[in-house]
Amino acid sequence: MSRNRFTGITARILMLAAAGVQVLTYLSVFVNPSKVWLMTVFGLFFIPVSLLNAVLLVWALKRKSRAFLIPLMALLPSVFFVGKYVQFSEPDEDLRKAGSSDRNEMIRIVSYNVGRFSSSSDIDGWQDCADSVAVFLKSCDADIICLQEVRFRNTASLKAFLASEFKGYKAEYYMNIGSGGCFGNVTLSRFRAVDKGVVSFEKSTNMALYTDYATANGDMRIYNCHLESYAFSLPKFVKSIRNHDREFFRKTEEKVKMSISRRPKQADMILKDIASSPVEAFVCGDFNDNPMSYTYFRLSRDRSDSFVEAGSGFGATYSFLWPMLRIDYILYPERFRAVMHKTLKVRYSDHYPIVADIII
Repeated sequence: MSRNRFTGITARILMLAAAGVQVLTYLSVFVNPSKVWLMTVFGLFFIPVSLLNAVLLVWALKRKSRAFLIPLMALLPSVFFVGKYVQFSEPDEDLRKAGSSDRNEMIRIVSYNVGRFSSSSDIDGWQDCADSVAVFLKSCDADIICLQEVRFRNTASLKAFLASEFKGYKAEYYMNIGSGGCFGNVTLSRFRAVDKGVVSFEKSTNMALYTDYATANGDMRIYNCHLESYAFSLPKFVKSIRNHDREFFRKTEEKVKMSISRRPKQADMILKDIASSPVEAFVCGDFNDNPMSYTYFRLSRDRSDSFVEAGSGFGATYSFLWPMLRIDYILYPERFRAVMHKTLKVRYSDHYPIVADIII
């Protein structure tokens, strides 16, 4: 067998394999991972798998090989999904200015997983990180602020912090009390709250805190969500590889399977609660799932995504493995319109905060 023929056969096998994995990334959106957990893993690798197929496409075209059709056909459906990761268009500034001319028509929402104020930047100490986050959030001039993974020594210290740092905002929160203090979700708003509650998840400390607000244009509900996380430490994972720690790998696999299977059920619980809501609902927060996931697909149905509608550049919100992981979202009723969305790269947490201006 000639060398060129061997190279050609090998390349076709690689193209077919890459194309097959690409198809699985698309299917991950539709298959419930509580039944086939591995589908979520394929969805996580949508960006690198797409890049691999793009490289194979260019390589085949340069060689003038008819096999270019394999990666080309595999990539065609990606045009419907790539916009959920990266946007090339600029937001409509004229529309934004028109909306900002009347504050009763436009609201600004911030969503931020503060990572229990365990800073990933050079700031030393929990208190310094919490104070820095407060200064940053006040600079955003938001109408509604959704915070996840807020940690304090106790609820008394939480109340004192919110009262001193966020004057002019009304705070609603739900905290889990443990030996290490209290932690949970906090929603701050300039609007008057008319109802509130929490969607508690079975066998989990995660939750969706909801609040109904009265605005000049009617009442609306904000779901501040924190879905099941992987409880995964990248430094520990790297260390385990070096030490060949099989027990750590086994426990990590169990955690990953558990979190993947729980999130779709948690999303369904939120959707069930939304179905009984008397007012229109926004769904914000840390979903711990990327756009190529069953969880995102379910929660974004019949809702618009502020990044897709008004973002620019990469939308990734998790600092590790950037720009692969976009896991924080602001979703809103389709009849409204986002005129601005930004991912702000401040390093007070392993997540980046997102901010959106929405005309209601």
